[in-house]
Amino acid sequence: MNAERTYDTAVIGAGVFGAWTAYRLREAGQAVALLDGYGPAHSRASSGGESRIIRMGYGADEVYTRWAARSLALWQDFFREVGRPLFQRTGVLWLAHADDPYTLATIETLARVGVKFERLTPAELEGRFPQFTLGPDAWGVFEPDSGVIMARSAVREVVREAVGRGVTYLPEAVVAPEGRGRLDSVNTRSGRKLAAANFVFACGPWLPKIFPRLLGEWIRPTRQEVFFFGVEAGDPAFTTPAMPAWVDFMKLVYGAPDLEGRGFKLAIDAHGPPFDPDAGERLATAEGLALAREHLARLLPGLRDAPVVETRVCQYENTPNGDFLIDRHPDFENVWLVGGGSGHGFKHGPALGEYVASKVTRADTDSEPRFALSAEGKARRRLVY
Repeated sequence: MNAERTYDTAVIGAGVFGAWTAYRLREAGQAVALLDGYGPAHSRASSGGESRIIRMGYGADEVYTRWAARSLALWQDFFREVGRPLFQRTGVLWLAHADDPYTLATIETLARVGVKFERLTPAELEGRFPQFTLGPDAWGVFEPDSGVIMARSAVREVVREAVGRGVTYLPEAVVAPEGRGRLDSVNTRSGRKLAAANFVFACGPWLPKIFPRLLGEWIRPTRQEVFFFGVEAGDPAFTTPAMPAWVDFMKLVYGAPDLEGRGFKLAIDAHGPPFDPDAGERLATAEGLALAREHLARLLPGLRDAPVVETRVCQYENTPNGDFLIDRHPDFENVWLVGGGSGHGFKHGPALGEYVASKVTRADTDSEPRFALSAEGKARRRLVY
């Protein structure tokens, strides 16, 4: 195999993390190649769904609140620049019960960071969002400036714009590299050899497939089912502006209003069974639907008997506690590992791309210790939502 041109950085994976990393590296003046064997925001990708919630609330995890706020501004700037209204300002409603410590910590962090929010009493919840049926101890936090990003279209737009600015996009799948020290090139399954000074592997649930010895136990893909329920014709109660995006992490369920006529979205946030992103069948189960309908009956009885109009099966790629993975490969001095979205990562694409680009181009930048590939201090339980 003959090597082609040498790039400053090759980014493997054209999901939201890889797309924004390539975009920012090109913005910094680098010659960049972006590779994905299935294509940007394809149906197997964690970035491949139609919509993703962008919210600022993260309990006491201020780093993620700050990144989410930064990312929301960057997403909006980008959409204005390219002339695509791919952010829907639905607002995001947190549902809480009694003295919910996570939501109480969220309020403190939002106030400290300067994010706009409203704390809603049970009476205020009932008056503003009568679609919900909540218990007497329920209360809420509303983020009026948050909302929903049209995910698949947004990622493809980032890639399109990156290519327009000079990034080379290659529809190639990369073979796992071997050796130690400095990686000079990678091979693709089609027989191509691609040389670069740096490599960023931002390929989500494929990371443990490419680096099984290192990441096989660190990143665990799980199967996640998503349901879209049809609302009655002409009924405005379950679309924006009457219905916000919402989260109920006490019950590990979330939803979004009917956008683009796709139906009311409801998904279970609890981790599903292990899943293979290549070979896994993406058909929703009867058990998953029954659980989704239980949540509808509990929270939104007006949709109790609504028909299913669409389903999806995606995956989370979970790190031990939900923190991102952004670190050098311990065996390769010029290889970066970027992933671990853990079900909450999509919104952070722009800020993450800035961070990774700064790490690749400037070795003296500070690192966030929470993103390190280190078992020390990492709880083997979910802490970041």
